[in-house]
Amino acid sequence: MSGSSTSTLGILVGGGPAPGINGVIHAATIKAIDNGMQVLGIYDGFKSLMAGKITATPLTINDVSRIHIRGGSILRTARANPTKSEDDLRTCVNVLLDAGITALIGIGGDDTAYSVRRVTEQAHKMGLELRSVHIPKTIDNDLPLPEGIPTFGYETARQLGTSLVLNLMEDALTNPGWFLVVSMGRQAGHLALGIGKSAGATVTVVAEEWRGKPIRLQHVVDILATSIIRRLAEGKGYGVALVAEGIVERLADEDLRNVHGAELDEHGHIRLAEINFSDILKKSVAQTLNEVGVKMRLVDKEIGYELRCAPPVAFDIDYTISLGEGAADFLMAGGSDATITIQNNQVVPVPYDDWIDPKTGRTRQRMVNVDSFTYQSAYKFMIRLKPEHAEDRAFLTRMAAHTKLNTDAFIERFGYLIGMAERPY
Repeated sequence: MSGSSTSTLGILVGGGPAPGINGVIHAATIKAIDNGMQVLGIYDGFKSLMAGKITATPLTINDVSRIHIRGGSILRTARANPTKSEDDLRTCVNVLLDAGITALIGIGGDDTAYSVRRVTEQAHKMGLELRSVHIPKTIDNDLPLPEGIPTFGYETARQLGTSLVLNLMEDALTNPGWFLVVSMGRQAGHLALGIGKSAGATVTVVAEEWRGKPIRLQHVVDILATSIIRRLAEGKGYGVALVAEGIVERLADEDLRNVHGAELDEHGHIRLAEINFSDILKKSVAQTLNEVGVKMRLVDKEIGYELRCAPPVAFDIDYTISLGEGAADFLMAGGSDATITIQNNQVVPVPYDDWIDPKTGRTRQRMVNVDSFTYQSAYKFMIRLKPEHAEDRAFLTRMAAHTKLNTDAFIERFGYLIGMAERPY
């Protein structure tokens, strides 16, 4: 597409889908056009830009007037990563400016934020004008917004995920057994915890419980196995466990080698979708239960793709319209190099550098704070073996009675979970 003397806003989407993307495109497009700008919707993130061309469409108010209530992305999305080489960055800059784009909105997670930042820096290094903003999007809720402020898409994903888990809980009760549900969330356990707490799942396990230490797969399995045994001791042979998929990326090397032969994506992350983690958990839990003489119907389920392109709930519609308008306003006022946030009902641009981890040079991530009231409240209602049970031998005896182990053998095998024994592996 040829350049234009009229200022043009480019909009692109990177990373995985999240409910509300179209709301941002809707509001930013209308605001820009109302203020005399042209708008180009760029398909497939940075993919075509890196190839030296632009695959895009002019957007009009008529094009976007009702898209804010739709799931998915009218511009599609891709994980193309222009930051791997300076040549790719230069190519992206030249293609954008040749198309007349002098302002760019990038909608995405931490990888998209980093890519938009690097492309803008490259333009400045080349002595060219390109202003940009990033709008934080991810159902994982792991971008470093202030506490209590979600990334858009999270609330819709939590709502739908909760509905799905409630159905599984009813199924587990009706046809007694356990569902082992792995919830999407590459790094942080916010989505698993949010769904688990909202649905009243039996137990939820997130990687943050290990406080940055490598996670042994058997440790996760033993938490789930003892939750199942505890429920049996309470006369309930059914339940639903939520496990955050991010545990995979934090597995100890000796376990990770055994569970993943998956490739890395363009940003160097393990392709978690290619690892059937729920099946691995099911088989491992079944083996552990069998070893101690417990029989239980186990069903594995992964929740993630069902959530990403759902129609947004009212919260995310409202939220993304505000973000889209705020981004366009900021750019048209001459602003640049910031992530757009809504804080205390006001638009607050956060400079790119404020989100960068100085050790890695990449966007920081917001993890579940296991010391927070929110997590501790969720933990309190989980049915699992807990430290206070170390003082209740009668309770442990009741649990052991549902296995082929006596009380002392049960403590020797599982007591490490509550500080009563050495870890047996």
